[in-house]
Amino acid sequence: MTVKSASESMAHKVERQLRGDILTLVLQPGARISEQEIGERYGSSRQPGREALIALAKSRLVEILPQRGAVVARISVAKLMQAAFLRETIETAIVKAACNAFHFHARQRLDDCLKEQARAAEGGNRAEFRRYDDLFHKTLAEGAGLPMAWAVVEDLKAHIDRACCLSLHAPDTLSKLIDEHRAIVAAIDQRDEAAARAAMTTHLSELLHDLPRLEAEHPDLFE
Repeated sequence: MTVKSASESMAHKVERQLRGDILTLVLQPGARISEQEIGERYGSSRQPGREALIALAKSRLVEILPQRGAVVARISVAKLMQAAFLRETIETAIVKAACNAFHFHARQRLDDCLKEQARAAEGGNRAEFRRYDDLFHKTLAEGAGLPMAWAVVEDLKAHIDRACCLSLHAPDTLSKLIDEHRAIVAAIDQRDEAAARAAMTTHLSELLHDLPRLEAEHPDLFE
């Protein structure tokens, strides 16, 4: 590996770790972050930290302030609403396609995801729950033969995930989300396009219904 490729690899690693900490609210909206602090946190030099900040600024997760460093962007309701609209458009199309043809092995992986989500919910492990939530939606896209669609959704989710993280602390939320996943799978098994699209819309609308409460409870985290 050349020096240049090693540096790029470290920058990518730092970006991924920093992004993860922002999306899970380990680094909260409004928190100031510097290249030096990033280096200390993730064990890198200043250059990978600088590149990570630039990349995350393009995703609107970080704001770079001239002469004042960088700050974790607050949650934008406007961006969240746009991202949610686009995500619903894509994922309802995914389940429609899944009703027409769905790969056998992907169908088995959906059951595995649901089992692991239930286990994480019982143990109160929200980080693990979210990991399998993402894997569930990714598997839907792959099973329907639309892996590129998930890549688009995954990028859009950056404006949704932090609010999702807040919502998971509400009582009974985890079990409700699992039931919604099961409804999506049942509709796909029955080849019922209308039911699958409706189940996905219901599932993705939960956060929007909860948004006013989240804003009221955490006004410092939102724009």
